[in-house]
Amino acid sequence: MNRRRRTHGGSSRDYPRTARVNELLREIIGDELERIDDPRLEWVSITGIDVNPELSTAMVFYSSLGGAESDPTVLEALAERRVRLQGAIGRQARLRRTPELHFGPDRGVREGIRVEALLRELGPFPDTDDEVVVGEHDPNASDPEPAHAAELAGQNPPRKDSDGPTPGSPD
Repeated sequence: MNRRRRTHGGSSRDYPRTARVNELLREIIGDELERIDDPRLEWVSITGIDVNPELSTAMVFYSSLGGAESDPTVLEALAERRVRLQGAIGRQARLRRTPELHFGPDRGVREGIRVEALLRELGPFPDTDDEVVVGEHDPNASDPEPAHAAELAGQNPPRKDSDGPTPGSPD
């Protein structure tokens, strides 16, 4: 007997449950942090969540404009608010158990900031809008003639094919 398979086009079932839970927790925790009146958490944003497959624990990654120097303060504030954040998850998410939250800085964001600073130290890059000429002449070279692409095109004799006239030749 043939069974017809149902396809859920665009369904939330198209990716793993833990990924859906990660995104849900990120939204809930982010919204709850906006409601918390704590100056230590003013410039903190939740960048990602990594919940284990059993949904018993979740690692919450954050980014702060204070950088690594503010980590001890931010971690202390998040630890103090952990129960409130877990309560918000319990109220808003349909999960059998509320995962225990653990917090840590997002190392990917920090590395990206470090790479950006290194690129700035290298100096400005040439504009990509400038026209690049093929075979551009090096002023320090011994050849005094410029080798621009348009001039090079006129130096090559037209190719003759036995099948017909040469391209660009009058016929």
